[in-house]
Amino acid sequence: MATNRPISLRFFFLLLIISLSLGLPASADSIFSKERVVTNLAEGVYTIRHIDPYPGWVHGNTTVIIGEREVFVVDSTQLFSSALEDIAQIRKWTDKPVRYVLNTHWHQDHNAGNKVYMDEFPGITIIAHHETKAMMDATSPGLSANMLKNGVSLRAQLQKQLDTGKLEDGTPLTDAQRSDATEKLAQAQQIIEQARKFVYQPPTLTFDRELNIDIGNREVQVKHLGRGNTGGDAIVYLPKEKILVTGDLLVRPVPFAFDGYPSEWIQTLQAMDLLDATIIVPGHGEVLHDKVFLHNVIDLMKSIVAQVREQLRRNEDATLEEVQKAVDIKPFVAGLVGDDPRAARFLAYSMGSSFVEFAYHEAKQR
Repeated sequence: MATNRPISLRFFFLLLIISLSLGLPASADSIFSKERVVTNLAEGVYTIRHIDPYPGWVHGNTTVIIGEREVFVVDSTQLFSSALEDIAQIRKWTDKPVRYVLNTHWHQDHNAGNKVYMDEFPGITIIAHHETKAMMDATSPGLSANMLKNGVSLRAQLQKQLDTGKLEDGTPLTDAQRSDATEKLAQAQQIIEQARKFVYQPPTLTFDRELNIDIGNREVQVKHLGRGNTGGDAIVYLPKEKILVTGDLLVRPVPFAFDGYPSEWIQTLQAMDLLDATIIVPGHGEVLHDKVFLHNVIDLMKSIVAQVREQLRRNEDATLEEVQKAVDIKPFVAGLVGDDPRAARFLAYSMGSSFVEFAYHEAKQR
């Protein structure tokens, strides 16, 4: 079961609460990224992790694949300023044109920069699974209004912090927190300004199961292995380089379970695990160099689905709230997020609450 709600709503408020209540900057690989990091994965293959403008307005990782003729880009970010920065970076790497952009799924932090790429590279092909395009068509036209509403609300909250000198819980701001709030206020204003200029650019080519594209002595395999995080999740696999780009089917360190089909998601991750990959680029977070994290996520999801079904086997009338309280994810916390309390809190919400909700409704429909 998937909710098919705009990602900026449920996700935004959870991360906003975490950030404002704790008043602390997140660590490098926790809830959101504080710096732009470019990683060279292989000759002519790069991944860009962006500065996330503010919790809730995060950017998916962008992967750039350069062939002898043209360039293939995976995911186009949330804000056009970041997309423009990526394009400037690509032009430093090569004078070859970007010919393809893949949107791995419909959540706008992976595709809202499409229009920038279309403007900079007229005639570009923007690829997505047919289900992804349908969801983008249904949700993206309202993105500007949602971002503007949330941005204005965020700006007011931050301004109140600075005016009163206190966090939301009444705790006085430290000098570091005041500096952080001032920085975030400027970011909120940037979000508002860009929301006003947003133009939706839909995919121009859709596929069902697989597309193999040769960009010049480099094969790019685009695959839909099944439903998972969304109904149209797409991955990119470079067989020669053994590189796998997952979109939000896999996110490090906390899986993003704000939509999803629990049992099918597990099956899709298992199919992904069969690919011969030594480098894995998640939808968000740091690049992986083995499959340990992937296996941990699969095990966590299996455990949750099994626990939910067992609770309903014992009492088919158990409420969602009762099942959520009964499901135990503590054995998996350290392996996924270490000792980061904010990431642990996020994991409790994303997997211990949201993913359990989807697994509950899925089991009730059986």
